[in-house]
Amino acid sequence: MQPVVLRSARLELSLPVASDADAMFEACQDPAIQRYTTIPTPYERRHAEAFIAQIPKDWEAGRNLTWGIREAGSLVGTIGLYGVDQGAGEIGYWVAPWSRGRRILIEAAVTVIAWGFSPDGLKLQRIGWRAVAGNIVSARAARTLGFRYEGTMRQALVNGEGRRDDGWIAGLLVDDDRMPQPWPVLDEAARETLVGGT
Repeated sequence: MQPVVLRSARLELSLPVASDADAMFEACQDPAIQRYTTIPTPYERRHAEAFIAQIPKDWEAGRNLTWGIREAGSLVGTIGLYGVDQGAGEIGYWVAPWSRGRRILIEAAVTVIAWGFSPDGLKLQRIGWRAVAGNIVSARAARTLGFRYEGTMRQALVNGEGRRDDGWIAGLLVDDDRMPQPWPVLDEAARETLVGGT
């Protein structure tokens, strides 16, 4: 499969290139990215270089499709559809700390999801999402995108340090209405915050 460039109002989603290695290395020093993703820890510049070099090969195989999220030409994150097979894939993403809080992830994800489901894109029937239990920020983004919470997988996820965690899972089907749905784990987290704050 040939790489596809996607665009939204503010963003260009395109292959990361060698000159993005510094920005990727800097972003991946963030403790939240290291805690909640599978990047190697400690994360070195060579890891960014190797990841960037692997992306075109993964696109050619058609199974793991990664885009760099660019705002005004600068790399501010990555997003992808992974494990693409038999009409399904899984979304994954991270956004650099300096670009959070401005709905960049939501804008990028809406664009990728639309292409993933499109007859002119991957023609997927389902896009999955999963995250380490407790990753409230990622879960809120998934809920905003319309993903339906489907449960907790016990000790199912391993991060770059080899730490094993429970994982939250959710899914979005091609004909779902994409409106935010109730997520029991987020409602519970909100209740705990209220109780803890009184």
